[in-house]
Amino acid sequence: MRVKSTWFNEARPKGAGEIGSAMGFIAWRIAQNALKSMRQADFDIDPGPQYFEFLAETLVFVVMVADRIAYRSLGAPGREEFTTALANHAAGTLAENQARLLATGDEPAIKAAFIGLVNRRSGEYAELGYGADGPDFVFLRYYASILAEFMPDKDKHWTCDQVIAIEAPEIVATVEKGMKGLLGTEPKRARRATAGE
Repeated sequence: MRVKSTWFNEARPKGAGEIGSAMGFIAWRIAQNALKSMRQADFDIDPGPQYFEFLAETLVFVVMVADRIAYRSLGAPGREEFTTALANHAAGTLAENQARLLATGDEPAIKAAFIGLVNRRSGEYAELGYGADGPDFVFLRYYASILAEFMPDKDKHWTCDQVIAIEAPEIVATVEKGMKGLLGTEPKRARRATAGE
């Protein structure tokens, strides 16, 4: 999956909160792409509550991955500001879409529930390994096992296989790439010469 993760004005310094909000846009695209990929692989994720449970847990997974990367680059204070902005942006986007598509109309409650989920999961993911090479197997398996909980019985076992082998590594790779772009640590591609140069 390709994501746009470069700044329009690269010369202006970016704060951790601004980087977190920008990552929020990418996080939503990643979650939607993962959902689309699972459905294309014939997993039953019907529009409705299950659809948004999948999106919510995938957004949480993205937040947890991005949080670990932020810590490497921003340190503890920057990490907190970054992750707070990212979680709030993801919560707002999820709430807006869920309220509109499920016609619940209660965006503040949906947003608060998502922030509660992030807080709860952050304590659980904190016990799992994430090194210089990315998340360990248990980190990926934990995410897969959460998704499997609300999948139909026929898909439960295969959900773990699909997520651990394909979806989670793709998510992690996209988050890593997006974060490198937003943090300015990704090597710049050479500019193509235009006519007259």
